[in-house]
Amino acid sequence: MSASEESAESRTPEAPGESVEAAAAAVADREWHLTVGGHPRTAEGGRTYGVECPATETVIAAAPDATEHDVDAVVRAAADAGPAWSALDVRERGRRLRAFAEAVRAHAGELALLDALDSGNPVTAMRTDVSWGAELLDLFADFASHLGGATIPASPENLHFTRRRPFGVVARIVPFNHPAMFAASKVAAPLMAGNTVVLKPSETTPLSALRLAEIAAGVLPPGVLSVITGDGPAASSALVRHRLVRRIGFIGSERVGRIVQRDAAGAGVKEVSLELGGKNALVVCPDADLEAAAAGIVGGMNFAWSGGQSCGSTSRVLLHASVADEVLGMVRERVAAIRIGSPVAADTQMGPLASRAQYEKSLRYIDIALGEGATLFHGGRRPRGPRFERGHYLEPTVFTGVRPTMRIAQEEVFGPVMSVLTYEDVDEAVGIANGVDYGLTASIWTRDISAALSLADRIEAGYVWINGSSRHFWGVPFGGTKSSGVGREESVEELHSYTELKAVNVLVRPGT
Repeated sequence: MSASEESAESRTPEAPGESVEAAAAAVADREWHLTVGGHPRTAEGGRTYGVECPATETVIAAAPDATEHDVDAVVRAAADAGPAWSALDVRERGRRLRAFAEAVRAHAGELALLDALDSGNPVTAMRTDVSWGAELLDLFADFASHLGGATIPASPENLHFTRRRPFGVVARIVPFNHPAMFAASKVAAPLMAGNTVVLKPSETTPLSALRLAEIAAGVLPPGVLSVITGDGPAASSALVRHRLVRRIGFIGSERVGRIVQRDAAGAGVKEVSLELGGKNALVVCPDADLEAAAAGIVGGMNFAWSGGQSCGSTSRVLLHASVADEVLGMVRERVAAIRIGSPVAADTQMGPLASRAQYEKSLRYIDIALGEGATLFHGGRRPRGPRFERGHYLEPTVFTGVRPTMRIAQEEVFGPVMSVLTYEDVDEAVGIANGVDYGLTASIWTRDISAALSLADRIEAGYVWINGSSRHFWGVPFGGTKSSGVGREESVEELHSYTELKAVNVLVRPGT
């Protein structure tokens, strides 16, 4: 049976609540603008592109389609605003960030609805996302005192000290899976460090970022935060290559991350940090609390974010052979209970995938898995019913009988597709976990803390949970190793990465 055919087993009803069409009508007539130097501006020549709602496959907004000239204007406005912003006392910058956080909270419902409409994420999950974005703005305001330098006892006759200075204009390029949260939180560190920021959201989900630029214009000085949007890679490439942009922070796929590195290198010497993909392992040991582990397996896939479209999702589940059947029974029960429905309905737990491209990619991997001999344990098809005849809906999908060399065990699907593998001993588990190009997150389930810490040390991942999954802890450095990226975020390390260290040597005892 083809992966595009419906599953006879699917019985997921549409969640009740406001229709997507009614919610989309509320924003259909508004005009969207770039914000340049704190002022609204249309793209050059009035260029726009259509933003699609993945639940209805209809265009709901016309976003500015920026040209290279638009990018230049935005960057130059940011550069002009830089000296005054960096000259502010760090506590004053912190106060401005807190004011921005409060403004974000005041518009939480609006921002969450925009994200639900253009990303397909459930509106309840997007409200949480908006609150997290505001929390991270507050967190980096709290870090103001960490912008100090150090004194160094390098010689008796001199005072040697370091200072942290901003780069100037920073480009932040963010993906489609957490639109408002990334738009708010990923500008926090560079702004707190004294940089001005040009934010480029995904062309798929630009609406909340454009609205955030309007909100920021009422709180931050003109030009300090700008948003550029465009259909396709042209705007991002122009931003990365602009000579006034010296620091770039990118979140997205490994493939595009390498393009960003290449474009940046071809345009000068720039500092680039990358948070890229993941093919993350969740290891269940035989002594684990199996019910808790089953909950962690389903929670770790982040089905609520458009069906596992999260780089940190633990999409490879490694079960000890002695407990595999028991755990899988509990996993099936939990996955089957996930409510798929309209992204604007209050009780929806999983909406459509964000775009046709992501939907078709997931279907391709399902067919690839079947062709390579994996067993479809649950899902894998469009949900049944008239409500799901259009929209990029796909059931949460679990494959068993997966071998480590299969493509679904090696390649990032970025969709609701989980691979379950079994192992016999801990060395085999470590070998499977490390046998991919990625190294972003990992999850370990066991009651033996010594065994857990040993596994955490041996598994190649930048962010590890023990008896937990999915959750981020603000202040703990998040980031990956290998092809999962370069740099750390959500922490003081992220703040420092948006500064350059300057050393000053002062002769204080002449003639000694």
